[in-house]
Amino acid sequence: MKVDEKEALACCGSAHFAKQMALASPFPSLDHAVSAATDIWFNKVDVIGWLEAFAAHPPIGESPSPSSHTASAQWSKGEQATALATATDSGLQELSNWNARYRQKFGHVFLICAAGRSAAEILAELKNRYLNRPILELEIAAQEQMKIIELRLRKLLSAKAKADSTGSQYSTVIERKAEEDRVGIIGQHLTASLEGFPGKAPQVQARTRPPITTHVLDVSRGSPAAGIEVRLEMWKGSQPRPLFGEINTGGWVLQGSSTTDKDGRSGQLMSIVDALSPGVYRISFNTGKYYPVGFFPYVSIVFEIRETQILEHFHVPLLLSPFSFSTYRGS
Repeated sequence: MKVDEKEALACCGSAHFAKQMALASPFPSLDHAVSAATDIWFNKVDVIGWLEAFAAHPPIGESPSPSSHTASAQWSKGEQATALATATDSGLQELSNWNARYRQKFGHVFLICAAGRSAAEILAELKNRYLNRPILELEIAAQEQMKIIELRLRKLLSAKAKADSTGSQYSTVIERKAEEDRVGIIGQHLTASLEGFPGKAPQVQARTRPPITTHVLDVSRGSPAAGIEVRLEMWKGSQPRPLFGEINTGGWVLQGSSTTDKDGRSGQLMSIVDALSPGVYRISFNTGKYYPVGFFPYVSIVFEIRETQILEHFHVPLLLSPFSFSTYRGS
């Protein structure tokens, strides 16, 4: 499945994203394309690229600008169809007012994957996210952009696959009408046999990055936190999981360590494997070295990955200030 730069730009308004997707193309499957897009968006596109992509979207409740990419404009219109169909005139005005307030506070358009969501739902989410700190809101907006990228990629490649299938069927009919000897018929049988050969079965999707990743944002400065030491460990003690209130120093096994770069992202903390080992993991940050006079000597986040989640990706960021921190599960 091939994606050119123009098509990728319709899926995401970042020029760097579009270029990287075109370079990574073609993809053996739709899932491979989505996996590559996720890696490019979160690991290769910087904040400037994120803001460029955000700017390509019209405010919720408004029509795309005439200069918008044709496919992008049509997709955006379709994604907002439910919101527009469920909105009243007063609701659209309130949405417009809150869009303006949001842009004034955060400096970019309010971004949400609007497909299937009513105007009331979107307005409620906008009001809720308006209370966020800018650095957290930037991360949430990036997550929403990735949802939109995946939605549009699936539309694009599904349409291409359908067109290819239709064209292939038509071509086969013409060829069969032209075949008048046994050699052609035998050739068809041989081709069919090869296509059904077990050795040609599609392989399980391979990851392009480690299944557990992290980054650190310094919310007090509004910038990535560089130079923080990070350790990833897995629980392999005698108990199935570490128990609250008990000393569990001997059960943790180091998986890998790294230091955050200028973008706040850690290096590789574990091997790139298709399936994670289920269990309890701990990711720890040497925050005391980063903030010598801060409240936390270090921060450890313990989380569990279940058997049903071993093929998923887990992004566990740290939002840090001298006297507080928070985290969430990203993807």
